[in-house]
Amino acid sequence: MRKVTTVLLSGFLLFGPGLVGTASAEADEANALKLIRESKCARCHEVDKPKKGTPYAQTAENYRDKPNAVDEVIEHITKRQQVEVDGEMVDHGTARTRDAARVKNLAEWILSR
Repeated sequence: MRKVTTVLLSGFLLFGPGLVGTASAEADEANALKLIRESKCARCHEVDKPKKGTPYAQTAENYRDKPNAVDEVIEHITKRQQVEVDGEMVDHGTARTRDAARVKNLAEWILSR
């Protein structure tokens, strides 16, 4: 039993919160920014200034207290939908990857702003 506890504790210390899959794990900023470039998100979104779309900091503020914030952001960045821009409904783009880990990382990065 002691050996199992030591192995589990060692794994937690080595991998930290990522081992248990919490939303509080730090997002990989370089990977998030790469996916933003690949998906052309920066055409409409910036971190803290309004552009055509909501700034990431405002999105983070809007979702901060929601227990399922990561899932809601993932849905928004992966499902085709229409959003209102300057009083007109337009198609919102999606993340250009099928890699669930990259999508989750992007959602966590947005929520960390």
